[in-house]
Order: sequence, then C-alpha cells, then structure tokens
Amino acid sequence: MSNSKSRLFFLDAIRAWAILMMLQGHFIDGLLDNAFRDNSNMLFSTWKYFRGITAPVFFTVSGFIFTFLLIRSKQTGWSNPRVKKGIKRGLELLVIAYLLRINIFGLFKGEIYDSFYLVDVLHCIGLSILFIIGFYILTSAKQKWIFPTILLTTTLLLFIFEPMYKASSFEFLPQVFANYLTKANGSVFTIIPWLGYATIGSFMSVIFSKYQDSKNLYNYIVPAYIATGLTLIFLSSDFFLSIYEATGIQLFQSIFNNNYLFIRLGDVLLVFSIFIVLRKFLMNATWLRIGQSTLSIYIIHFIILYGSFTGVGLYRFFHHSLNPYLVVPGAILFMIASTFFALKYENHKAEIKANIHSVLSTTRIYLEQFAIIAFEVLKSATEKVLRVLGLIKN
Repeated sequence: MSNSKSRLFFLDAIRAWAILMMLQGHFIDGLLDNAFRDNSNMLFSTWKYFRGITAPVFFTVSGFIFTFLLIRSKQTGWSNPRVKKGIKRGLELLVIAYLLRINIFGLFKGEIYDSFYLVDVLHCIGLSILFIIGFYILTSAKQKWIFPTILLTTTLLLFIFEPMYKASSFEFLPQVFANYLTKANGSVFTIIPWLGYATIGSFMSVIFSKYQDSKNLYNYIVPAYIATGLTLIFLSSDFFLSIYEATGIQLFQSIFNNNYLFIRLGDVLLVFSIFIVLRKFLMNATWLRIGQSTLSIYIIHFIILYGSFTGVGLYRFFHHSLNPYLVVPGAILFMIASTFFALKYENHKAEIKANIHSVLSTTRIYLEQFAIIAFEVLKSATEKVLRVLGLIKN
C-alpha cells in the first residue's frame, strides 16, 4: 500500500467520528426535554458546543476527500472519470435526500407534504459536490493556481457576507429553490453558507495533494492547522471588530456579533490536527469502515429517528420528552444500532442490489407479458364489438 494512499485513512477516521457525533447529536437534540436544556450547565453547554462542530467537520472532510480523488487523476477536464462519477454521486445524494422526506401515506392520499421540500445536510453535500465539479471544469484548462483560488475565495465570500443574505427569505423564488438559500420555511441546512466549508475542504485537499509526497508534510501541516485554527477561534472576532472601527462598515460589526462561521472553521482545523497526529492509532478496520459507510449510516439513522417513508420514528413518540438519564444511554444504543445495521447492509450490499435487480427484471417481464395479453384481449373484444355493429365482416 502506498504511503500517499495510507494518508487517506485519517480522513475516514474523521468521517467516522463526525457521523457518530451527528447520530448522538440528532438523538439528544430531538428527544431531550426542554426543561434540561440549560446553557449554564457545564455538561450541556460543552455538549452543545461540540455538537456545533460536527456539521462543519462533515462538510469540510467531504469536500477534502472528493477533491483529493478528483485531482489525483492524470486526466483533466471532462476526460477525468471522476467528473462523471462526481456528477452521478451529487445527483444521487439529492435524490436520496428527497426520498428520505417522502411520506407514503401522503402519496396514497395524493398529497406531498411541505416537509418534502425542506433542505438538509444531504442536499447540501450533493449540491456542494456539483459546485466543486463546476469550479474544476471551468478552471481545468487554466493555470493550476486558479482552481484553489476560486475555492478559497468562495469560502471567504460566503462567510463574510453571511450577515447580509441570511436575513433574506428569497420570497421571489419558488419555495423548492428558496429552501436551499433560507431557513425561513424550515430547512435545516442551506447551501449558503455551508458550501463554504466544502470549498475550504477542497482547497485544503489541493494543497495537501501538491505536497503529499513530502516526507515533512505533517511536520508543517499540523502546526499550520493548529496555529490557523487557534487564530480563527480566539482572534478573528477582534479582527473584524477592528476593521469595523477603522472603516465604519456595519457588515464587519455584524460578523463580530455572530462570528460562528470562522470560529467553527478554526474548530475544524483543530479536529483535523488531532486526527492527523493520532492517525497511526486509528487504523482499526471497523472504525475505518464506519467512515466509509457514512451514507448508509445516515439513511438508516434518518429512518429510525425521523420515520422516513412512514412518519413513524422515535421523533414522533419521544420528541423533547426524555430526561438525561434516558437520553444519554439511548443515544449510545442509537449509535450502535444505526452503525450495526449500516455495516450489515454494506456486507451484503452487492447481494441486496442483485436481488433488487432480479425482482425488477422479473417484474418487468411479467408486466410485458401482461401488456401483451391485455392488448390481445382488448383487440379481440374490439373486433367482436365492430362485428356486432356491422362495421367489419367475418
């Protein structure tokens, strides 16, 4: 196994950590009684802070991994096989995201509930992949520095101008599109500003790939991540305040008042640093398989917790009703169960897909035979009617 390929393992480890943190975060946030949501409680406030790190890490590592695979191909532009695979993957994530929000009982009544149109993390990751591919295609024939520059610029623009666009409800757009840009209708995530974490992950991947064969890569990258991360966490707010005081531009005071995007980016860099430092201790096969099975885990957790397709899930019965003594062990069991079923599915995925294909093929054959028989019956009945009416002769 090549050294460069082995370096991807720390990314799988990060994804494994992020998906497990997402599982417990969704479980506790959805089921914990409001009476126990006390920000003055150190345990709750610590949990809440770390829960806020999960999504930025997930978006960043998704952008990193996708771009790493995209640019390592010797072929460029549309000739790069990763482009078509990426487009397929991005569209697949969008389709799955919408399917998870379908309620079959509503379909039976001829209704599509408003929740179907809400945008969540899967929509945004799928769309982020398509954006990254778009940037790659547009710059593939240009100098190599243009692609990472656009990625970094996209992140900075989305993060800096967030106070300006977050207040808009984008009412001039159809709701299905507006939901990608505003939370006003109930969307959990929006493509702006979350695309910014995917593009910064993509930018980090370009830099990583450029120096991946250097023996001293980690000796430079870890201190750089830590220094940049700590700077963003502890100094970025004061930096924007100083710009406001010097220029009087209200935008920079608004960033200072709610500087979560840059602070969370600092958290992401620290998480990356920790996993890079510990990479040699994170080679457990099951742990890495969890990181490689995040989509399956996400789908299964969504069905169990939110009741995809049927509307019957834990959220329906225990929404904001459990105390900490139930919700904490429940979250642990939920993580174990979701991961167990996902890994079982991954073990038999090829077999399951083959069986589904076989069922669909058999169904198609029966439908074709039924259509032929139905046509013959209809043809015969039509001829008899025409004979009775004297329109055709025997």
